Amino acid sequence: MEQFLLKLLIFLAAAAIAVPLARKFKLGSVLGYLIAGIVIGPFGLSLIDNIGEVMHFTEFGVVMMLFLVGLELKPTLLWQMRIPIIGMGGIQVLLTSAAIGLAGLYYLPWQQAVAIGLILALSSTAIVLQTLREKGLMNTPPGQSVFSVLWFQDLAVIPMLALLPLLATTVVHADTHHGAAFFDIAALPVYLRVLAVLLAIGSIYIIGRYASRPIFRSIAATRVREVFVAAALALVIGISLLMTTVGLSPALGTFIAGVVLADSEYRHELESDIEPFKGLLLGIFFISIGASLNLTLITEQFWLIGGLVVALILIKCVLLLATAKIFNMPGTERWLFALALAQGGEFAFVLFQLARINGVLPQSLAETLISTVAISMFLAPLLFVLHDCCLLYTSPSPRDMIPD
Repeated sequence: MEQFLLKLLIFLAAAAIAVPLARKFKLGSVLGYLIAGIVIGPFGLSLIDNIGEVMHFTEFGVVMMLFLVGLELKPTLLWQMRIPIIGMGGIQVLLTSAAIGLAGLYYLPWQQAVAIGLILALSSTAIVLQTLREKGLMNTPPGQSVFSVLWFQDLAVIPMLALLPLLATTVVHADTHHGAAFFDIAALPVYLRVLAVLLAIGSIYIIGRYASRPIFRSIAATRVREVFVAAALALVIGISLLMTTVGLSPALGTFIAGVVLADSEYRHELESDIEPFKGLLLGIFFISIGASLNLTLITEQFWLIGGLVVALILIKCVLLLATAKIFNMPGTERWLFALALAQGGEFAFVLFQLARINGVLPQSLAETLISTVAISMFLAPLLFVLHDCCLLYTSPSPRDMIPD
């Protein structure tokens, strides 16, 4: 208990110190979390050990994020934004996955190239949206375009979670998998495993569609806010356990539940109750990412990882500019659109770990790519600063605007 409280104190204190400093220098809070993780991690002050155990806990923040994404996915809103979401988002993911995948075919088997292309096509929802909000750009045309692409990317994570295990290139021993919550579903015949998965997904739909309303209605009648918060957390945790039991990703189950509850009259209450926990767990998740960043590996493979970072940003920038041109975005907005989405995303850490666990990628390659994504995320706030500087430099001065 004392060790847990000590670790929690270190994480929270690091966040409380680093995030305000990062925001003061206009670098964004996510970069502050990452820097804090490096400082307290094994390659810094060594205040935190066993990072893998911490990340396994804080990945629940990603699960909550997908639940909230599902809650926002109302069919009417999706139809209104169908062109930018499906069009811009789909073209960006398709072009980026194809370009990176084709480049990877020169060095890797096609299964690994496909997996890497799909994962690196994602951008950081947490960094980009938070930076856009801080700069007051969310409701601008380029901000809405960026949001549409990020929304499609978040949705694309769901089929990626299902596809990655099918791309396995090596046989994984049973002890490398995470254990099921109550029993080992791998011991069942194939038809029973399929039936268990279908029953789990069906039960999520039935609970979310029919059982949740009377349950939340009775809880709301008590007018005790804490009970509603507990029920919301119990819903997310219960679905996560159910999906883990049948061998699926918890994020997939919570996303389905969020979509089912999107039309519920209690959607806003669920969002407001889950949001603080999601933000805190995501913050600690980013700190653990910074702490797990293998600086020894980066030093040993400096030129390789540095080259991959530059290539990733350049490839995504070029393809994003092409996407913006296809949809006739004004020239002044294209660069913000491209620079905002040029980094890797936080879901890459989860997907690369999933790819490693399922035998899609070897551990050495996964660690190299995780370091590449982490560094690109470090550079993401600096790309916004670069855009602001270029915009300031190219904008006409007040003297230039005075007519002769």
